[in-house]
Formats: sequence, structure tokens, C-alpha cells
Amino acid sequence: MLNDPSIKYTPFPAIRLADRQWPNRTLSAAPVWMSTDLRDGNQALFEPMNAERKMRLFHTLCDIGFKEIEIAFPSASQTDFDFVRQLIEGGHVPDDVTIEVLTQAREQLIRRTIESLKGARRAIVHVYNATSRPFRENVFGMSKAEVVDMAVAGVRLIRQLTAEQPETKWVLEYSPETFTATELDFALEVCDAVTAAWGATPDDKVILNLPTTVEVTTPNVYADQIEWMHRHLARRDSVILSVHPHNDRGTAVAAAELAMMAGAERVEGCLFGNGERTGNVDLVTLALNLYTQGVHPGLDFSDINAVARTVEYCSRLPIHPRHPYVGDLVFTAFSGSHQDAIRKGFAVQQADALWHVPYLPIDPADVGRNYDSVIRVNSQSGKGGVAYLLEAEYGIVLPRRLQVEFSRVVQGHTDHHGGEITAAEIWQLFSRTYLGSEHPVRYLEHHLFEHGNAQGIRLSVEIDGRVHLLAGEGNGPIDAAVHALRGVGRVVQVRSYEERSLASGGKGSDAHACAFLEVTRATGAGECYGVGIDANIVTASIRALVNGVNRLAADAVAADETRAA
Repeated sequence: MLNDPSIKYTPFPAIRLADRQWPNRTLSAAPVWMSTDLRDGNQALFEPMNAERKMRLFHTLCDIGFKEIEIAFPSASQTDFDFVRQLIEGGHVPDDVTIEVLTQAREQLIRRTIESLKGARRAIVHVYNATSRPFRENVFGMSKAEVVDMAVAGVRLIRQLTAEQPETKWVLEYSPETFTATELDFALEVCDAVTAAWGATPDDKVILNLPTTVEVTTPNVYADQIEWMHRHLARRDSVILSVHPHNDRGTAVAAAELAMMAGAERVEGCLFGNGERTGNVDLVTLALNLYTQGVHPGLDFSDINAVARTVEYCSRLPIHPRHPYVGDLVFTAFSGSHQDAIRKGFAVQQADALWHVPYLPIDPADVGRNYDSVIRVNSQSGKGGVAYLLEAEYGIVLPRRLQVEFSRVVQGHTDHHGGEITAAEIWQLFSRTYLGSEHPVRYLEHHLFEHGNAQGIRLSVEIDGRVHLLAGEGNGPIDAAVHALRGVGRVVQVRSYEERSLASGGKGSDAHACAFLEVTRATGAGECYGVGIDANIVTASIRALVNGVNRLAADAVAADETRAA
């Protein structure tokens, strides 16, 4: 690093806005949300999502409540083009959801983009071109006039092509790429030219999206930029003012919140902050920040664990354990004083009263979490020590959430018996809890078969001394086994699945495959793990499923007994 960074980097100039109004405003309503998980989020992945994962995430976004979803950059690849067609031709887009696609302001790309949307009920065409001085002079070698002409020509072509497809309700969105690094008067010139070329009216509004393509300054300066544009746009009543913050300086959430105070009505981002470089603004954090201030965000995160597991599956990216609201550790207190304060807060908290529990800005139950299910109590046999002994002595590497779950089992044991617990005793406790359950369902054997594009299974189990021969089909052996178990009334969902090879030299088994399944009841309640160990990973997986089913049943019996008492 330089001793004097000022010789290389200069502060962003302040915006001349002496009478700025945004500092005196508060957020009292949710913005229009636009998810770009399938476009900006997808293009930032090491391994872009395939059609199956994109479709699963699209339906999840719809279920959460997003009404605008940017689905693809159809002119960029045949894969993206085909996905747009699949959504439209397959009837996957709900009537109240508008799909959005992105294109550069270039003729051949625009034509390809409009082609991809044929037959759509309603669509947003999002067109952009770079406007900042470094791009004008160093990248494209264009004058300001040429940049304006490029934007206007693109908009006019979109207007012409969309007029040829009147069966679709068309909405124009324009982004001056690198807005935050563009001179404000020039950004205004380009945006006003675009709204004029489209013929924007209060009944046919243009979305003007002002992105922090790269975050270059503090959130207050971005808010000043937004308020300045908000005040000076020529057709403000015909514009939906949108923002698209990135997180290069780590302040995307703050930038979005201040931008909304400054006049922005719409926010583009991704679930859990996925996206280029440091990511897009995190829409989950934004939404739940509103919620904790008493403002309903219009998005449903009542089962945040299910959303998180879906996003992790589709993106192949883990969510940080300290991620606001959803990380595995965000409701966890290791400190004894913190634990004491939280427990005392819960003791006096009334169900119908304002929320005032120390260290918890949100009731975990509101997002489908339970404090008791994630709290970790430090002790001589804490989570870390337990996990270390199981791995070192028995070759089992526990998934993070299973470490949390099993640490409570160990804690209960040590609280009851006192004294030190050995590695062998931990293994015995783990085996009894996760491997040894054969009631009410005992696994006997299985056979796999193929049926068209589906995986089939014939599953033999014993219940109350009676053998049942079950059959099921699914998209894999586990899914097929889940369907088969419904034949004996065991209806569960698999929340997550992981498999491990046992470390060499482990004492737990001669087998070398271990499967971990997180299962829940069909209602989404009662999450727990099942574990299976076998030489064959498929057999280990099915054993894990059956063990998880049995643990759910045992938990239900225990809950009934508690209520009866």
C-alpha cells in the first residue's frame, strides 16, 4: 500500500445540494422490488445455473412475492434465450409477475432480445449504455453527443419493434451504466432524451434505473445524486425512479436505503447479496430492515431457512454464518452475559407486545427460526470440541447445522450426567441419536430402477413387525424414497443433503460413505437431521432418510407427552 494514497486516489466530489431533503425523511413504505438473481446474480457465478436450477429459483422468487424479475440477457447466449422461451411457452409466469430482460443499446442485440419475448403477457425491456467519462473516452472513444444518440437510437428501435407486437404490454427501462461516475448534468441529459424518445406519459411510465455500477463513494453522496435527479428530471411524473446498488465499498444496503429516502421508488438486487464482484444489494436484508421498523416489505420470508437452502442449491454458493437475519449464527450467543440477557428478555416478552428482547433485533419466529434451535452454550464439551473429536477419532465431518443440533444433545447429556465426556461416549451418543433408530420404521433393503426420465425405487421396510413393500419415483434415489415412504403415511420434505467420505483411520465404521439429510414435516415444521453410514452412498442416503423420519416421529411423540403433562 502507498504511504500517501492521495497521489493515486482522490475523494469523490461533493454534490452541490445545500437544501437536501433526504436526511429528514424516514422509510414508511416498501419500494417496488426487482430481483436480478437470474441475470446479474447468475452471470457472477463460477458455474452459471442450468435450466432446472434457474426454473426452481424463478418459482421461489414468485413464491416470495416478487412482481418484477429480471430473468436473462437473451442476446448474450442461446441458453439465456431458450430460458426466456421456456418460461413464456411453458406458461410459468404468473399473471401478476412481469419478466424483465437486459440488452445493450445495439441494434442486433435489441432485435434478438425482442424476439425472445414473443408472446409474453407483460415484459420490461431493460436497455443500457455506458455514460461516464472513462468509458466515453477510454473504452468506446465516443463524444457525449454520440452517447446520447446511441441511447436514443436504441430506445426508438425498441419502440418500433414492440409496436409490432401489441399483444404484449411493454415497459421500457433505461440505465445509464456507470451512473455514479457520470457527470450529473450529462446523466440528466441522456435520461431526458430517453424519456422523450419513448414518449413517456403518466400512463406509460419509463423506468429510469440509476445504478452504482461500481460503488465509488459514500452512501450519502449517492443519495444526493438520486435526489438531484429526482428534482431535475423533465418528465418526473412519467418516470419510475429505480436504483441498482452494488457493494464494492460494503455499503450497498445503506446506499439503497438512503436512495429511497431521496426519491427512489424501485430497488434492484439479489437475495443474500449475490452478484458481480462484491455483489448486488442484498434484498433480504433490505426487506427485513423495513420489517423491523414496522413496515411490511411486501415480500414473504416466513420460512427463511427454506429460501436460504434453495438459493444455496441453485447458486452453489454458501451463505455466510454471520449473514444478517439468515446466517446460522445470527441468533447465537456464546457469551454468558448475552445468554442471560436474552433469556431474561424472553421471560418477560409478551406475545402481543412490542418486541424488546436484548441482542435480537427481530423475533426469530417471524422468519421461521427458533432461538432454542440455534443457541449454542459454551461448555467443556462445546460444539467445536465435539466436532473435532468426531472428526479426529471417527472420521465424521459434521455439516455446520448438524454441529449445532448435536451440540445441544451433548449439552443435555453433560448437564444430566456431569463430569467429562470422552470421545467414545460422544460417538455412542451420536450413534444412538442418529444411526440406531429403527422405530417406527426399520429399513430392510431397496432396489433401484429407471422409468423414463424418472428414478424409481422398490423399498422394503418393517413397521411394528410387519414388512411393507413400497415403490416410488422421483428425480433421484432420495426423492424416489421420499415418495415411496408416503405409502405408509410418512410424509416429509428434504431440506438439505450432504455426503462425506469418512476420513481414513476412523473408528466409526469400516464403511467409507456417510450421508446427512435435513428433513422436515410436510408442513415445514420440526427440522432435524438423519444420518446414514454404508459402503454404498445410495444405501447410506436412504438409511439417513429413514433415520430422519424416525427422529421426526420421536420428536412428535415427545411434544405430545409434554402437552399432556
